[in-house]
Amino acid sequence: MIERQRSYRGISARAAVGYLENLGGERVEEGVVEGRDGCWRASLSEEKVDVGPSLKLTEVTVAFEGENEDALDRLVEEFSQKAIRAGG
Repeated sequence: MIERQRSYRGISARAAVGYLENLGGERVEEGVVEGRDGCWRASLSEEKVDVGPSLKLTEVTVAFEGENEDALDRLVEEFSQKAIRAGG
């Protein structure tokens, strides 16, 4: 099993689930999305982080897992593009 973990600031876990669904995933439980083809899985966690003395942002961490390294890397890249455009 190949794993990749990325954190994104300025988006919500709900939005991240929506992005993963648009990339061919299906929510199987709270904070978990699986590829409809069964080739990947993403687990999400969300927390508030300090980005300055008086500012907090939501940070979503996504743990991606899959069997095919190339396909997983493409998924992470496509998700990242959506998350970065949406985030602050």
